[in-house]
Amino acid sequence: MLYLAQVHRNEFLDQLQLHLLARQEANNIWVKIPEEAFILLGKGKTIAEKLLVLVELSPTGDIERIEEATNWVMDLIGTYLTTGITPDFLRQEAERAEQWRQSLTLQNQDLARRTLELEARREQIQALEESLKREKNLVNKAETLGE
Repeated sequence: MLYLAQVHRNEFLDQLQLHLLARQEANNIWVKIPEEAFILLGKGKTIAEKLLVLVELSPTGDIERIEEATNWVMDLIGTYLTTGITPDFLRQEAERAEQWRQSLTLQNQDLARRTLELEARREQIQALEESLKREKNLVNKAETLGE
């Protein structure tokens, strides 16, 4: 699993450790890690403190790969922040989408109501047609009997 981490020095053990900041859940979906989570790098590792890194961990928690996160951060900036996609913009778009969904729901309810009204009118017309047919048959029978 891929993590964003920052390199720190563990003063007690006098070695570097990774402070896990976020975890990749899916492509372009990351979740912040709310609790303090650290992984020791081990003695002899020389990485600058405070450096942001991407670290891939095995299912057992072993470090499989570490790379500096500068290029990844720059890609994020290029993809999302240079086009004006800000948290406020995303919030506004989410609100617009919700308003659109509510409008469609109301339109759907109105359409369903109109469909029911049309169905009721159609049934009334059919009932009137049946009634007219019965009356016509009665008139025809009366005329036939009267002859």
